[in-house]
Amino acid sequence: MTPTQDKLERIFELQEKLNLKIGVDPKSMDQESKMQWLLNYTRAISQELAELVDCIPWKWWAKYQKPDLQNARVEVVDLLHFLVSTAQLLDMSADDLFEAYTKKHLVNVKRIDGGYHSKDENDCKHI
Repeated sequence: MTPTQDKLERIFELQEKLNLKIGVDPKSMDQESKMQWLLNYTRAISQELAELVDCIPWKWWAKYQKPDLQNARVEVVDLLHFLVSTAQLLDMSADDLFEAYTKKHLVNVKRIDGGYHSKDENDCKHI
């Protein structure tokens, strides 16, 4: 990592290299291949979420369960791998993701501050 490189940019760079190692190159994919990989990544995200749930004692009535916080952290990192890969398939850079995140964050704050009484289909069109 260079002294001026931001951490999110580095994550995107590392993920691109990892994906290239397994033959996933969004820059050379046709639309059909991208859609298949988006589905693959979405399924992987779903599985990683299930694994994260398994790390947390979700049965509040079961006293025998113990949290596995170390593995929960690993599952969060696995989720990040697949989320970054998904962003890259959608032609998003680290800067694009950051910009979209900050815009969506403002929408979420506005919703919370306003009580979020109804869904506005247009409040995310600018993202």
